[in-house]
Amino acid sequence: MLLPPSHSNLKSKIAMIQQTVSAPEVYQGQFGTFTITEGDRTGVIIYRAGLMVAALCFAIGSALALLNNNPDFKLLTPLFACFSLALGVSLLTIHIYMASLHRLLQVFWLIGSVTSVMLALSSSEPLAVTVYTQPVTLLGVGFIFATLTGIYFKEAFCFNRLETKILMPIVPLLLLGHMLRVLPIQGEKILLGLWAILFVVFAVRKVVQAIPADIGDKSVFEYLKAQRS
Repeated sequence: MLLPPSHSNLKSKIAMIQQTVSAPEVYQGQFGTFTITEGDRTGVIIYRAGLMVAALCFAIGSALALLNNNPDFKLLTPLFACFSLALGVSLLTIHIYMASLHRLLQVFWLIGSVTSVMLALSSSEPLAVTVYTQPVTLLGVGFIFATLTGIYFKEAFCFNRLETKILMPIVPLLLLGHMLRVLPIQGEKILLGLWAILFVVFAVRKVVQAIPADIGDKSVFEYLKAQRS
């Protein structure tokens, strides 16, 4: 039985609307067209969530150390563990065109994390105290922060972010300055506070950034993948 013309037209319009809504947007890339899937979007959300957790843990730990005359350094160990794990999760879903650089950052994170666990288990003092009083331990733990600096560099290069441009030199300056014992304590406090604040600013700004920007040009990923195979 045929539907009345008005019903048929209505049904056709509904079908067209459903197709329009369900059809993914097509983007023009450098090496061809591509679409963004729900999996791509989920990956970006996980990446940004990891950065936010890492930034909050780092900021809370920095505040405990800087704003308390007698801080409980034992609290910094679980905060650092959470910071490191969140950073590791972000590294799983970050979009970087150069696969070798992506793997390098993951290796750096792994070296720093393993070193941190070994120091935490082998020392009777809290991890923060061990690292602060024995700056040479930064040769191992510092790989985590090298990874973070790599993320700052990626964000500064891709999105021209002011806060990451400032964070890129702050991190090595503070760590190397402490390791070589050339920075005064007040200078270290200022750099640590600035790092914590800008890290949170960076994480918050990532939340409101359009998701496709973090996915990048998928045609480039496909092209590089084809070149490797």
